[in-house]
Amino acid sequence: MMTTFQPISKTTQHMLLAKLCEDLEDAILILDADLRYVFVNRAHEILIGYSQEFLLGRPLGIYDNEFLPEHELQLLNSAIQNLNENEVYQSSIVMSTRYEQNINCQLMFSKSIIAGDAYYVGIIRDETDVIKQEAQLTQQKDQLNKLNNYNQITGLPNRKVFLAQASQLLNESHQQVVIIRLNIDRYRILISTLGLESTNNLIKQFSDELSALELEQLHCFAHFGGDDFGLLFEFADANFAHNALDLIMQLCECPFLVDGNLLCLHISVGVSYAPCHGNHLKDLMSKAEKALLYAKQQGGDDVYWYRPDLNITTDYSLGFEAELRLGLIKGQFIPYYQPKIELTTGRIIGFEALVRWQHPTKGLLAPTFFIDAIAKYKLSFELFHKMASQIAEQLQHWQKLELPQHICINADAAEFSQPNFFKVIKTLLDTHQISGHRLQIEITESSLMLRHAEVKSQLKAIKELGVCLALDDFGTGYASLSYLQEYPFDFIKIDQSFTSKIVVDSTQKAIVKAILDLAKALNMKAVAEGIETQDQRDILVDIGCNYGQGFWFSHPVTAEKATKMLLDQRAAHQHYEKFLNDSKF
Repeated sequence: MMTTFQPISKTTQHMLLAKLCEDLEDAILILDADLRYVFVNRAHEILIGYSQEFLLGRPLGIYDNEFLPEHELQLLNSAIQNLNENEVYQSSIVMSTRYEQNINCQLMFSKSIIAGDAYYVGIIRDETDVIKQEAQLTQQKDQLNKLNNYNQITGLPNRKVFLAQASQLLNESHQQVVIIRLNIDRYRILISTLGLESTNNLIKQFSDELSALELEQLHCFAHFGGDDFGLLFEFADANFAHNALDLIMQLCECPFLVDGNLLCLHISVGVSYAPCHGNHLKDLMSKAEKALLYAKQQGGDDVYWYRPDLNITTDYSLGFEAELRLGLIKGQFIPYYQPKIELTTGRIIGFEALVRWQHPTKGLLAPTFFIDAIAKYKLSFELFHKMASQIAEQLQHWQKLELPQHICINADAAEFSQPNFFKVIKTLLDTHQISGHRLQIEITESSLMLRHAEVKSQLKAIKELGVCLALDDFGTGYASLSYLQEYPFDFIKIDQSFTSKIVVDSTQKAIVKAILDLAKALNMKAVAEGIETQDQRDILVDIGCNYGQGFWFSHPVTAEKATKMLLDQRAAHQHYEKFLNDSKF
């Protein structure tokens, strides 16, 4: 049975509304026509820290206008103006509490006329926590965006961002879009010698300095990870990219300071561009990477633009590893010999042994086609041992023929890290009964970077056998003059990057002259690599270089050809001696 509905009295309504107002979580205030407090609820007292008894009769800003801070006075004037004009005022504000805390609030006032008197009812909602949560959410989104789209070491866009921007540019551009893929050479050696943290610092320096170049028409410079970078350009003519590439290569000629050592980075670069090499991003990336791989297989430190005829070996599969191991077992890796020449006379004083792979089906392969795989599969020391054994046999053969020339063999960190390195050298000298000075070891600077006591002790012991030591590629890579003080070198090898420009670049000529003077002061000999012209040879002689090697004298040759060259040289010398002797009569 339903009861009869009875509306509540006005008094009850007022009591309930008063109760609601008092219990509401939002702060409520009522002002009179002069904007003085006539009521605040409990939430308002808690929010700003003042009781209703304190606030009653005071103006909205609590204190008289002349004592209000500037921002509160502006807020008050804005509220008064809007209330007078629109009878409604709403704003997001920052309020100061009694406890000198700033809180973010949403403020709303409405004007009401009751019994001819004006009143202003205000509601203040504390949104500090909401804003804080929104800020935290925004920060989390930013962090997630950075993780998803930017490399954590360099702060550069990652591969995903690069591909997205490249795709958009290809769709929108009416010019030629250039894709550049860039790798840092000898990255594994950097990590194994510097350590990961220092290598990352070096990578960061490189990326910062490249960014600082502010290359024209660069749309994106991205770090794909590790040693891998990409650059995206847009030009009216793709050939304009040559200027940017020159600046990047010049950047790498300047040393970077890492852990107190001056280090030079070398890079390999591959380039493709639309529309010449296609209009699809996948094809352009593939062709730029193919050009990059070709640059690395040619020894690195160079730029190659994609061409359809680039001959690239990419078979680094399990099958390729098996081929390498089988090739080592069957003696397919053989030394080729490049003569070292006394520049003033043209006399052969020795040879540098350079590894070649006599592949049963692919023919004679240069190191660029297999040397990275040798390192990858940890076969470096085994290859060194095979080469050193053949070189010792060759020296023994020359010794029987009374040919006094020496042979150099290259070694790096992978070989020196072997505890029995010294034993291998000594055993070869003893077994083949050859003098230590007939063998020279060229040491890459990467082997010395960490200055391990083991390396130093091995070099000292080898030196005591009479073996000569040469510092390879001096002036590049990880050059440090301290190496010349710490280690007992007999020779400095001047890198071909200096020799190649010595005719046209006075700076390079001055660098070579400085190296020669340094070698003389330290009682060391210097050998210039990469001599390819008569002019280069003549300038080197003029500035005091006594020894050199390069294609102008001879490409690397087989052991049989090297032996014939030495026998022909001796025969020519004997003929000349006989001529001189006969001339005396």
